[in-house]
Amino acid sequence: MASTESKRQQRFASVIQQDLADIFQREGMVWAPDTLVTVTRVRVTPDLAIARIYLSFLNAKNVQEAIANIKSHAGEIRYKLGGRIKNQARIVPQLEFFVDDTNEYVERMDKLFEKISKEPRQED
Repeated sequence: MASTESKRQQRFASVIQQDLADIFQREGMVWAPDTLVTVTRVRVTPDLAIARIYLSFLNAKNVQEAIANIKSHAGEIRYKLGGRIKNQARIVPQLEFFVDDTNEYVERMDKLFEKISKEPRQED
């Protein structure tokens, strides 16, 4: 998938990821109290107009509530991001937030494989 993204998209996504990580580190408690929010991935559309931000939540009591709260503050987060990237970008992209559930997926797969390995083998 990464190969279809231009170097420009990747660079821009990287800048956004770093700045958003910093914003969440400083002010994430406001949008997701008692939760560590990590920006795991950023994908930018070819025209750089939309940034899809994937977040993971550590210690979240309710991940859906946390992501909904962050989505409801997308305008404010975009404004803060704009203040940081104004010298590197002509436009501040629209931000779309998603839950990155890769870790949950990996844990589920690990449990499945563990269960399978414990089952007695059958002869062909």
